[in-house]
Amino acid sequence: MKEFVVISGKGGTGKTSITAAFASLASNAVLADCDVDAADLHLVLEPKIKQESDFSGGKQASIVVEKCIGCGRCSKMCRFDAIQLNGPGNQIVGKTYTVDPISCEGCKVCVEFCPVDAISFKPAINGKWFISDTRFGPMVHAKLGIAEENSGKLVTLIRKEAKRIAEEQKKDLVVIDGSPGIGCPVIASITGADVVLVVTEPTLSGKHDLERVAQLTSNFGIKTLICINKADVNPEMSRNIANDSEKMGLKVVGKIPYDEAFTKAQIMKATLIEYTGGEIAGIVRALWREVVYALE
Repeated sequence: MKEFVVISGKGGTGKTSITAAFASLASNAVLADCDVDAADLHLVLEPKIKQESDFSGGKQASIVVEKCIGCGRCSKMCRFDAIQLNGPGNQIVGKTYTVDPISCEGCKVCVEFCPVDAISFKPAINGKWFISDTRFGPMVHAKLGIAEENSGKLVTLIRKEAKRIAEEQKKDLVVIDGSPGIGCPVIASITGADVVLVVTEPTLSGKHDLERVAQLTSNFGIKTLICINKADVNPEMSRNIANDSEKMGLKVVGKIPYDEAFTKAQIMKATLIEYTGGEIAGIVRALWREVVYALE
């Protein structure tokens, strides 16, 4: 069983559209959307949810009103200004302290220093993750809550579940829509993968982002392929990216021209391969063959 990940240096390069097209071309695969901060693969694949679970990426403090003595020690110790004297009164004091759940970082300092054990510390629900069926096979995906963190931990969970399903159902491949950028979610998306495809675009920022991502994948020793999307928009920059990729020892396996078929397919909730059998579909099919060859 192999793992193949599609990533990009930034959002909006066409990473998910290409991943969706690959989903329609892959046979005997499990799909995973690890772009949990802004998941949108489901918009094209329309998964039917079979299992839904809460995701807890850490713990959060909260004041037990009945026990609070209003000493203010928790507020003084908190380095995130998350604890304020604005809670209801009890039999001990006229006002108690409360914890702002958005500002709380779950460091547990207040819990350790409270003299009367008036602060609970329970798992925080940061989002949800799902196991679903799609027209192309099983899919594991998630939805991170607004302003929630620990997305790297959620990505790791998604990949783990996708691999488990692949082993149980004897699937040959896990196709992953990874996170953009070079941060923790990206590292969690690619660690231990067999092949990574970096989707970039022919702009100065795209060139710069590609260099950063390539350095990241190189540090992990992962076989890395390059795809330049909308390559015909700026042919000179596309050539520069191809030359730089060659210097870094990376192979450009695809140059996709700009085509409105991608957008029209999304509107129809279809992959590019389902929407059209034209030249652009042939280019994406050729790109997929390069990926399959790299996985062998």
